Amino acid sequence: MMGWLRRWLGPGERPRPENLRRGRVGEDAAARHLRDSGWKVLARNYTDGRGELDIVATNGLCVAFVEVKARTEGGWGRPADAVDRAKRRRVCAAALHYLRAAGTPRVRIRFDIVEVLLRDGKAAEVRHLEDAFGLEGGRMYP
Repeated sequence: MMGWLRRWLGPGERPRPENLRRGRVGEDAAARHLRDSGWKVLARNYTDGRGELDIVATNGLCVAFVEVKARTEGGWGRPADAVDRAKRRRVCAAALHYLRAAGTPRVRIRFDIVEVLLRDGKAAEVRHLEDAFGLEGGRMYP
């Protein structure tokens, strides 16, 4: 942060950009929803340097790589529409990296999207779209 802005804001917590704040609220709501649905959250915000996995979770039968999209209620389109082909490729690459780092376990995997609609800065609705897309780029696991 620039020195003059830091001095102007003074000590303490710095303001977060709105999209990061909204994303954190959405990820917290998604993780809570998954736990309440019987999932165990294995990791949050896992990065391999090229892509990031918002949430990695398991229900004992499979491992789900979950992309979280939070939007203010009443916006245009569904939050899941923002998960385009390029984003799916990055998520898939990061998922394969995660699995390699875990020793390439023989597990069923899937890619989910959790949409979080926000009202007044809080999660108003959570939608879990299971098996929202497949492994991109002609890749297979394992």
